[in-house]
Amino acid sequence: MQTLITYLVEDNPTVRTNLTETLNEIAHLQITAYSATQNEASEWLEQHACGWHLAIVDLFLEQGTGLGVLAACRQRESFQKVVILTNYATAEIRERSAALGADAVFDKSTELDRLMDYCLEQTRQLARKQAQGAQHAPRGRKHLLN
Repeated sequence: MQTLITYLVEDNPTVRTNLTETLNEIAHLQITAYSATQNEASEWLEQHACGWHLAIVDLFLEQGTGLGVLAACRQRESFQKVVILTNYATAEIRERSAALGADAVFDKSTELDRLMDYCLEQTRQLARKQAQGAQHAPRGRKHLLN
């Protein structure tokens, strides 16, 4: 199965570790890099503009917010998806996230299965596109290890 290059924005080390392990095992995601602040995330996303498929972003961060990260990557490629993962998935947060370009919003407490399903579907879509010969692989992958 194709691996989805994923960027994680999460300030809680325990949540970050657990998500990384679970997403890798269940959804075949490769967490390429992570950050804990809005500024770090925005900078990484700008420097690696085409070097990822999926960004999973927490709403409340050490500095800044996930909504700020979301706003910073509005000009992404069509194959790149951004989801918000939060304990505060209220109707208002879902609306604001959608308005800023989020592809989905998931509640950490009650919707982790839905997040896994979403990630698996994104992995399948990537594999289908690549099998059809489409050029959807991120460019500059060698820079992802920096």
